[in-house]
Amino acid sequence: MRIWPLFLLLLAVLSPALPAADLTRQQVIALLRQATPDRPADLRRKDLKNVDLSSLDLRHADLWGADLRYADLSHANLQGQNLDLTVMRGTKLVGANLEGASIFGVIMIDADLTGANLRNTRVVATLDRAKLVEADLENAYWGADMKNQSMGLMRASCNKADFTGANLKNADFNRVLLRFARLDKAGMENIDLFRADLSGASLRQARLQNADLREAHLDNADFTGADLHGARLDGALGLDSAAGLKRPFPKIVIH
Repeated sequence: MRIWPLFLLLLAVLSPALPAADLTRQQVIALLRQATPDRPADLRRKDLKNVDLSSLDLRHADLWGADLRYADLSHANLQGQNLDLTVMRGTKLVGANLEGASIFGVIMIDADLTGANLRNTRVVATLDRAKLVEADLENAYWGADMKNQSMGLMRASCNKADFTGANLKNADFNRVLLRFARLDKAGMENIDLFRADLSGASLRQARLQNADLREAHLDNADFTGADLHGARLDGALGLDSAAGLKRPFPKIVIH
């Protein structure tokens, strides 16, 4: 008698099924059809794990606190959305429009935001290992708000995130964690990286004209081929171990 296959059969029958999402794609579409700016589709705190929401216009949906782990929101329109306290670990947001969105207190580890529009976003989230290749973060505010730190220092964490070719012009990344992040060929003109942690980060051929790197951690960072014209480096830590910086270091600009 072959006991092992019988055991597997019994295990499959008796094991509880994994919980399904609260709504299917079609159910979400039905809710969106009835939604208005004054009466948004109620997706608040809904379990939408693994649901295909790609290319949907979600501007009139209430997604506050929704579970979007591993959901597909590629090319979805989330402009101006309040995504505070959602869960977006591993969420696919390729080419999504998130302009002006608020993303506060969110876990976005391993999320894919390749080519996403993140202009003017306010983000306090964990994006470690997230993919932001060629994403647009112009004027984004991801840094610490030092006037509102009653719960401790709150800022974005982007350790090992990939910003290759991304647009970070005029972005506020003060005190952001970017350890071992990839920022190769990124447009970072006028970016605020005051006290940011760029230890081990790769910024090869990045455009850092007029960037604020004061008191930043630059231990073992790689600036090979980067343009640092007008950048401020006063008080930066780890300059001696950073690669690609011309000696003497770029002239400090005092305003």
